[in-house]
Amino acid sequence: MAESEERAGHASANMRTGAQVLVECLRLNGVSRAYGVPGESYLDLLDALIGSDIDYITCRQEGGAAMSAAAHGQLTGEPGICMVTRGPGATNASAGLHIARQGGLPMLLLIGQVPRDERGRGVFQEIDYRRMLSEVTKWTEEIDDASRIPEFVARAFTVARSGFPGPVALALPEDMLADPVTCEPLRAARPAPIGPSVDEIQAVRDLFARASRPIIIVGGIGWDQAASDALGRFAEGVQAPVAFSFRAQDILDNNHPSAIGPIGIGGNRELGRTILESDLILALGARLGSGTSVVEEALLARPTDRTIIHVH
Repeated sequence: MAESEERAGHASANMRTGAQVLVECLRLNGVSRAYGVPGESYLDLLDALIGSDIDYITCRQEGGAAMSAAAHGQLTGEPGICMVTRGPGATNASAGLHIARQGGLPMLLLIGQVPRDERGRGVFQEIDYRRMLSEVTKWTEEIDDASRIPEFVARAFTVARSGFPGPVALALPEDMLADPVTCEPLRAARPAPIGPSVDEIQAVRDLFARASRPIIIVGGIGWDQAASDALGRFAEGVQAPVAFSFRAQDILDNNHPSAIGPIGIGGNRELGRTILESDLILALGARLGSGTSVVEEALLARPTDRTIIHVH
């Protein structure tokens, strides 16, 4: 009898709510700050943040909270955390999700959801987020079982940072957050680094050696000072000008001898002649579409007279 009581006491000591386990998962994965607008559908999560190492930044509107989380992801390379309530909380936050999806910014949106036994009844502010957010997230899921919180959070962090980074959303039924569980938090897997093979790099070298009028177009995500410096050295080495796609003017010092200006929306249309006359285009991170309209027009004008190397 005494041994049974001891086991029961040990289990009780390890018992936590789903919300408390979720906070531990966030902390284990390096989260120190979250943005949001408080709401009744995730009060247990807000309570679990009290006394934790995670600062909760209260915002005036969910769109601003989500954009703050997206900016956090852009500045740190780690998923920015946003917490919102259901219905209008999530719909307001969708603007920030779209920005993160388009910009390749790692982000995790946590949404308070209606209780599990009330789903499918059209209760107040009920939405199926897996359907609603599929276009603006890399992955959206709803956690029905509190014991699976570590699994879902670890996967969310992995997906948000892998490949082309982006936002992930998890819906949290409010009764699930209060469930008692004994599971342990998990750390997300670190994404494997990706890059070109030795043979692919040599093929690029050979193409530049044969080109007489190459040009480099830069844009996209993942640039830091080391990458910018390497780009400048490479451009000088192959004697290729560097043009900036939409919102990419800071990738290379504009006073660098290889920098020739922006070609994106509102860019220098005179650069279209340079692109039209090029025989090799190396696009590093930039999308070749409406954000680089000058490139699009030049490629349509003479689609077969040049080689394009697109790294995206």
